[in-house]
Parts: sequence; C-alpha cells; structure tokens
Amino acid sequence: MSLFEYFPNYIWNLSVAIALESGGRIGEIIDMCQPIRDAAASGADAGTPQFMARWVEMADRLTGLADEDDKLGRGFSASDKLERAALYLFVAERMQGHGSPGRADTYARALATFARSTELGAINRERVEIPLATGTMPALFTRAPGDGPKPVVVYCNGLDSCKELLYWSGLPEALARRGISTLCVDQPGSGEALRLQGLPVDPHSESWASRAVDWLEARADVDAARIGMTGISLGGHFAPRAVAHEPRFASGAVWGANHNWREVQDKRIRKEGENPIPHYWSHVFWAFGASGMDDFLAKSAEMGLDGQMSRIKVPFLVTHGAKDRQISVDYAHQSYDQLVNSPRRELRIFTEREGGVEHVGADNMAFGRDYISDWFADTLGGRSE
Repeated sequence: MSLFEYFPNYIWNLSVAIALESGGRIGEIIDMCQPIRDAAASGADAGTPQFMARWVEMADRLTGLADEDDKLGRGFSASDKLERAALYLFVAERMQGHGSPGRADTYARALATFARSTELGAINRERVEIPLATGTMPALFTRAPGDGPKPVVVYCNGLDSCKELLYWSGLPEALARRGISTLCVDQPGSGEALRLQGLPVDPHSESWASRAVDWLEARADVDAARIGMTGISLGGHFAPRAVAHEPRFASGAVWGANHNWREVQDKRIRKEGENPIPHYWSHVFWAFGASGMDDFLAKSAEMGLDGQMSRIKVPFLVTHGAKDRQISVDYAHQSYDQLVNSPRRELRIFTEREGGVEHVGADNMAFGRDYISDWFADTLGGRSE
C-alpha cells in the first residue's frame, strides 16, 4: 500500500493523505490541488501561501452550501459540509510558516466551523478545558454510549496535529463502539494550547497528562480505575513517558513509536528522512519556545525514552509502519525491547499485507485504528463485538 502521491514532494502529499484519511473527498481535493501542482515543484516551503488560498476557497464554497442547508432546516447535511470545510481549513493552516499572513485567521475560522458542525450535526464530541499549572488544555470529550461509568482513553497530539485531527482519525468513534470514551487533548506545544495560549512543548508529559486524569476522575461517567493513554506521531514520546510516570494509567499504546526524537533532529539536520511539515525548523522553534537551533536542541534533549520504558508496569502496545519515512521503525523495536516490566507488551509492525506502512498510517489509518481500539477493549474491559 502506498501514499497517494499527487505532488512531487512528500510533505504536500502527506497533507493530502491527512485530508483523505480524515474525511475529505477526492474530487474536492483534486479541485484544490490541480491549480497548484506546479507550485510544489519548488520545494515544500515555497508555495504554501498558494496552497492555503486554494484550500480556503474550497472551504468557503462548502460553508456557503452548508448555509443553504441550514436555512432549510437540514442541519445534518449542513454539518457534513462544515466538517470538510473545517478539515480543509485546519490542513491549510498546518501548512503555513509561523506568523505567516492569514494563518491566525484561518485557524480561528477552522475552530468556529468545527464548533458549528458539532452543534448542527449533534456530533458526539464536547469541547472542554482542563486546568494546568499555567493556562488550560483544550480537549474534545467523546462519550461511550450507555449509562454508568465507562473506561476512557486520553489521546494526545504529535508535533503538528491538533485535537480535531485526532477526532477525525476515527479512533474516538471506534473506541465508543467498544464502550470506551475518549479525551482528545491539545497538550502544550500543539493546537489551541500553542496557538492561542503560547504554551510550549513540555517533554515531561506526565505534568499535563496527570491533570487530564485528575479531570477525568472527577466525572461520574468515567471509571477511574480504567483510564488508558495513547498518542500519535510525537505522541509516541508523550504517551509512554506519561504512562511511565503516572501510576493511575491502566494501559497504554502508541500510534507510531518515537523512542529518541532528539536523535531524529540530528538526522534531520543531516537531511536524513522526511520532515512532517513545511517550514520545519521555524515550527519546532515555535513549538518549543526556542530562540534558535542551539536553544531548541537543548530544550529537546529530554525527548528520549531510554530509561523510561522500563518504568511502565501496565499493558503497553507499540505500533509502527514498516516503511515510515519520518521515524525509523528501529525506534519501535527499541521501545518494545525496553518494556521489560510491562505485564503484557506487544509490538505490531504494519506491513504491505494490510497497509498502514507510512508514518502513523498516512496511507491507510484503518488498521492502526482497529488494532489500537481492540487493544484498549482487551486491556480496559471494553467490548470488541
């Protein structure tokens, strides 16, 4: 199975893959991408303003069509269009450099469109804010059906994702079918926490993950003894680090291992492997609150899991794509091998037989989503049929 490669560079193709896997329509995506195909030939960074202009234009069209549905009292149809409009706005914003013209406005529109879609579509996701030592952690809570307290999974971002993309990965819906709720978080360094509050990455993820557990424990619809955690991409550092240091987590998993992300930066300096976004160094400096390369490398020095995985004493799953072009599959083996004190450890490498071989299943997220959902059903007492 392969990534859909419409453009001549990986980063632009990754954005298209994210949109497709998150509910975008191929015809709309082709309409957006055809006029800017040549712009991608100049490199990942050069044509990003044109990328945003075309994707925002499609979002405008869909919003107008949704308005027509709404006036006729057709809220579900309006919501379906607004979902895609919000998706295209989030993807367009993600492609821009920090501080680039129109980026902040596009993000604000994306949030507002997503919220309106939630309301009109009566979608099972509630925006909440979890208090942190400084500021708050915005999140989306998806409830499992039925009465009484349910198990729940805390689901965190990677470097460049947001809680809305976490929701669109389909994992919250898959977990809900299995009787498990989900809390998708914009932790410091991502989503709203970074863009609207200026909260930088905290490598010690237990500091914010523990606050999520505090918040969940106070809810009558949560079984506090059955709280799990997972993360996507750079969440492959955050989730295991949090599970290693927060004993209230009962199970964990990663959607893409990220055992030594500080080492990955040395490789990227040497131009080894693919970057996830345009304007990469500008983004990581912003996300880490760093003044430049030396400061960033110092701040990211603790982004490694040697000595951390052995602290995990609950069931833990490591997944990875066999042909991940961003993060080597070797890191998945390192994380798994160091789970020496987990009572139940598992390593799942997705191959061409099923798909999901690219970074966090950008070519096909279905198999990772199913496998991780079934893992939590098994280890948190959900259901799988």
